Amino acid sequence: METVKEYFGCNVFDDREMKANLPDNVYKSLKKTIDEGAALDVSVANCVAEAMKEWALKKGATHYTHWFQPLTGITAEKHDSFITPSPDGGVIMEFSGKELIKGEPDASSFPSGGIRATFEARGYTTWDPTSYAFIKGKTLCIPTAFCAYGGQALDKKTPLLRSMEALNEQALRILRLFGNDTAKRVTSSVGPEQEYFLIDKAMYEKRLDLKMTGRTLFGSKAPKGQEMDDHYFGIIKPRVQAYMDELNQELWKLGILAKTEHNEVAPSQHELAPIYSTTNVGTDHNQLTMEIMQKLALKHGLVCLLHEKPFAGVNGSGKHNNWSISTDEGQNLLSPGATPYDNAQFLLFLCAVIKAVDDYQDLLRISVATAGNDHRLGANEAPPAVISMFLGEELQAVLEAIEKDKPYAGTKKTQMKLGVDVLPKFNRDTTDRNRTSPFAFTGNKFEFRMLGSSNSIACANIMLNAAVAESLKQYADTLEGAKNFESKLHDMIKKTIKDHKRIIFDGNGYDDKWIKEATKRGLSNYRTTADCMPHLLDAHNVKMLTAHKVFTKEELESRCEIMLENYCKSVTIEANTMVQMAKTQIIPAIEKYAEDVAEGALTKKQLKSTIKCSYEGKLVENLSNLADTAYVDTLDLEKAIGQLAKAKNIIDESAMIRDSILPKMEKLRESCDEAETLTAKSYWPFPTYSDLLFGV
Repeated sequence: METVKEYFGCNVFDDREMKANLPDNVYKSLKKTIDEGAALDVSVANCVAEAMKEWALKKGATHYTHWFQPLTGITAEKHDSFITPSPDGGVIMEFSGKELIKGEPDASSFPSGGIRATFEARGYTTWDPTSYAFIKGKTLCIPTAFCAYGGQALDKKTPLLRSMEALNEQALRILRLFGNDTAKRVTSSVGPEQEYFLIDKAMYEKRLDLKMTGRTLFGSKAPKGQEMDDHYFGIIKPRVQAYMDELNQELWKLGILAKTEHNEVAPSQHELAPIYSTTNVGTDHNQLTMEIMQKLALKHGLVCLLHEKPFAGVNGSGKHNNWSISTDEGQNLLSPGATPYDNAQFLLFLCAVIKAVDDYQDLLRISVATAGNDHRLGANEAPPAVISMFLGEELQAVLEAIEKDKPYAGTKKTQMKLGVDVLPKFNRDTTDRNRTSPFAFTGNKFEFRMLGSSNSIACANIMLNAAVAESLKQYADTLEGAKNFESKLHDMIKKTIKDHKRIIFDGNGYDDKWIKEATKRGLSNYRTTADCMPHLLDAHNVKMLTAHKVFTKEELESRCEIMLENYCKSVTIEANTMVQMAKTQIIPAIEKYAEDVAEGALTKKQLKSTIKCSYEGKLVENLSNLADTAYVDTLDLEKAIGQLAKAKNIIDESAMIRDSILPKMEKLRESCDEAETLTAKSYWPFPTYSDLLFGV
């Protein structure tokens, strides 16, 4: 049996394979592009393509695809075989540099937000050499960017690469000011923790809401949820462990650094966390991880739910985006070192992040906005919709000392004493963690906790990279012309702390008092996607993102349109599903049970006239009232759905969804969920929360 070390990355055309299969000059040229961001030498493409093809054929591949990430939120691929007809009637296996570099999918069938007319079909995919090709099944998958005929980005990878380049350019300017002339590149890195639910496939198939929307639209609370805190880090069930074992194996074959696995807080909820990789590769890997999670679950008779809030009353699922920036020499620029107060370079990069998060808090909120995530943000398992930062006691004390020009005494190491001699002693960290903070410093990185479990991490990292690049640019513009660098540096750090300390909060983000305090501080609080998404086109956001060439104005307008369309379509599908389930499943089940109870009571009275049947009478009355209420609420929701056609534009439609459709959906759910608690289980038309959450 092969060890993990032997098969890790076996399905990836990684650095080991490139070095073994490419001529030395071609390998060095390609490495320069990957490591330093140098322009790709097109002349090497044919050589790389040939080596890729031969490697893939040995692995049993028959096809290749340009694997890309359109604005659907998932990945896309069109498979072409390697075969080319030969003169003797047979075939030869060919794959050229031209085919490696460029593909041509139908751009009209992907979301474009008005960039492309429906009849304009041409679009291009182009090879991203910074992300390794890999084999999935019998197909060589080549990570690519996707653009329209006019060059506009129609994907999430292109703006991500642009944002990484913007961050690199400005960070290098700062490093040069501190005397670092050897670093050639600065790269952001991420490690996204992925939460998910596993439920039994047979039960899933009986729930129309799960099949259509990924979440339960009806369901009364189970007698037990997460109250006992016994699922978190609990013993992993054998069926789930078997799934996790195979998941790890498949991810490791693709070079994905799956590291941590455990039960999460809610019943049937779990988490997988990887080791860090560059943001571009980390984004590709997370998309692959979600795909493989769902595919493998089916093999084990399970379904993997990635929706942000598949069950009411228990925790939803997020994706914690652990973000940092490092040089190609291995220096983490967000590592404070032993004495952060004296580490001016660290303090400047820290201040750049603080300034970025405060200046562009709306962009960070927008980057995680989806219909699904709106259900999670602000609940007692996720950060509120208000952006704030947690730095910890030590860094806050450092910043306060700088702001007030006071000496910093330092933080004394505290040795943990547990009262048991045999247990080893260790030093306590200088600060606690804050799980309620949307954006928390955790030692040498920031944890952006607002992402939803189904989100592509590209969106959040695009905005984060770009916003920090803007802060660094402003710093570099000032410091490069300073007569007294140290004095100007001190003043700049001090001013940043004073101007942006409103964004720093170390308390309980779940507390309603904080929401009131945040309002006083002038922080934004966009509760829903409909509230925040139009702000993508605010002048200061457009100016910054276009100045760093992360987006064009046209691309921003298209994304605003697409994200609001996705929001409206998602909720409308949910509303229509609720109407269908209520009409064809729930109300008939209530009526049938009430009818049978009434008939049973009548039979009892006929047998013995003195029997009162008060229980049956009250039950039938309650069920009938609930059925009537549910019917009226269903018609009300159906009517509201019809009114959406009158919306003047997508912004008006999203407001109607928020203000009318969602409240009516909640109202319909109330009567149906109450009826579930009164209806005999054998009559209820689909599995309950108790079945779903405790059925694996």
